[in-house]
Amino acid sequence: MSTKDAIALLAGAVIVVSFVGTTKTPPATAASPLSNVSGTLPGLAPVVSAADKAKARDLIQRLRVKGLGPNAGYARTRYGENWADTATSVPYARNGCRTRDDLLARDGRDVTYREGSSCEVVSMTLDDPYTGRTIYWHQDNPDEVQVDHVVPLNYGWRMGAPRWPMSKRLDFAQDPLNLLPVDGDANEQKDASGPASWLPPQRRIRCAYVTRFAQVAFKYNMPVTAADKKTMLAQCR
Repeated sequence: MSTKDAIALLAGAVIVVSFVGTTKTPPATAASPLSNVSGTLPGLAPVVSAADKAKARDLIQRLRVKGLGPNAGYARTRYGENWADTATSVPYARNGCRTRDDLLARDGRDVTYREGSSCEVVSMTLDDPYTGRTIYWHQDNPDEVQVDHVVPLNYGWRMGAPRWPMSKRLDFAQDPLNLLPVDGDANEQKDASGPASWLPPQRRIRCAYVTRFAQVAFKYNMPVTAADKKTMLAQCR
């Protein structure tokens, strides 16, 4: 795959889904990252075939490498308000719903909304890709499901985001390609780690996870560390 072809792939059609009423029907089966370059399809399905693993390795091989930069000046607010609907160039942008709710609705089953709202998710069932758990989530226990930045914001900061325009940082923080609702404990264990320091506990999902990590890094022209790149390639052998 050429760089031109990869960029064209990442510019694939955006799928916009509108939900009406208090519940919605179950989403489609979790999608492979290789067939979900817009990030608008639900979940994260394993990458299992030899051909797909070869495609994943090809994408990872194209990533630039550099050392992890300093953390000076990092704050969550450097990427805009948490889950605010303020990005402009990513799916779901300016649709009137908080980004977190967009992602819960994308990946959840049996989704229920607050009465009178077509945005605010109050309960759902999540098949967590990181641990393999089925989580019956309700807003009374909000942190049981957290929306993970696959490429952490702090990692992005140390890999060049201070030099990005604010509009690019907003997109990076709100891009559904970079966001997965997952088990809250697993997300907290990951923190701001790259793949060399943290991988999902569920081994069968690891190639898909690093493929998604590579897709985000490639889309935002962001390097990864040499150790992260080596670890990513090892997951897709």
